[in-house]
Amino acid sequence: LNEDQIQELRLKVNSRERKRMHDLNSALDALREVIPYSRGPSEIKLSKISTLTMARNYIVMLT
Repeated sequence: LNEDQIQELRLKVNSRERKRMHDLNSALDALREVIPYSRGPSEIKLSKISTLTMARNYIVMLT
């Protein structure tokens, strides 16, 4: 591979990673919207791990 090919490959990889992270963040935002107690004007945005933990706990509570 020459330098131009390497640069093009890096750009493609970076673009895929940005899209992956954007999709993940969009999914987490949607999850935050449906988890009880996770929204409200006075509450701060939950972290990714807090969102997943709360969703897991909610699912366990439902079963």
